[in-house]
Amino acid sequence: MEQRIEVGVLGATGMVGQHFVKFLQNHPWFELKWVGASDRSAGKKYGEATSWRLDGVMPENVSGLTVEESKPGNAPRLLFSAMDASVATEIERAFAEAGHVVVSNSRNHRMEPDVPLLVPEINADHLRIVPAQQRRRGWKGQIVTNPNCSTIVLTLGLAPFKQFGIQRVLATTMQAISGAGYPGVASMDINGNVIPFIGGEEEKMQQETQKILGEIGGDEIRHLDARVSAHCNRVPVVDGHMVATSVELRDKPDEAAILEAISNFRGVPQERNLPSAPARPVVYLEQKDRPQPRRDVERERGMTVFIGRLRSCPVLDFKFMALGHNTVRGAAGAAVLNAELMCSEGMLD
Repeated sequence: MEQRIEVGVLGATGMVGQHFVKFLQNHPWFELKWVGASDRSAGKKYGEATSWRLDGVMPENVSGLTVEESKPGNAPRLLFSAMDASVATEIERAFAEAGHVVVSNSRNHRMEPDVPLLVPEINADHLRIVPAQQRRRGWKGQIVTNPNCSTIVLTLGLAPFKQFGIQRVLATTMQAISGAGYPGVASMDINGNVIPFIGGEEEKMQQETQKILGEIGGDEIRHLDARVSAHCNRVPVVDGHMVATSVELRDKPDEAAILEAISNFRGVPQERNLPSAPARPVVYLEQKDRPQPRRDVERERGMTVFIGRLRSCPVLDFKFMALGHNTVRGAAGAAVLNAELMCSEGMLD
């Protein structure tokens, strides 16, 4: 790309916003030139308005940017949204109406029928519903979303199985505390403990998985005709969501066929060599005690999902473990990869 595209981040001072700022640093296609946040931060320098919570120091090229109100005006056309769900709906729609391309990590528009819910290796073709979104809503811009952090781990783990006909899925998560944001879960609650409830998480995993693994037909997405059940738990791990998964398959493949499918699994981001795409989006680890968050979650810039312990299941057909980085592949990195896919499709021209 001869000239980098200017981009902005909505909700830039929060934890997810900070992950966008960090992930976009030195990006070959995108240059962060605009940050938006709440009224109480507007007018301040980003370095003054933000309490940096990530490893390392705040990027110097961003610390001097003036925080703008989260309203259409002088923002770049391409915006990444890390807005809190309590305010994201109206703010994202206002920017889309004004002609902006909003690539959102917020949950608010994910399940709307004319909004793509993208995992580019799985359903890049779902971008075809964007013109219908613009026609129906009278928008010059558009909204595209990425899934919930645990859903991305599950769907990438299941993606190689789709060719065998997924019929039923049972998933139990062990989710890192970074998924709760900052300050997150109180230390007296999470240390040496497991919390078997994360509000709304199970419903999101069940519904989003069916939409992502579904097929596009005309101006609509036909959800995967499979039953998905999720149990979600918070565990004392800093980064990395683990999903224990059992799956029933129509075609009853053997273990060798599944391992071959995992090994060969690639998607459009790999074919086009998109900047944030890992060479292999799903990697199988043969060690009997892997994957593990501490050992594996930071590999491949946090953009790969690792699978291990594939074995037969006496209730369904097969079971396995899947691990992914919840704040990278499950949030900021996912949205940036979505934007790279859109750029490669000519949607940002």
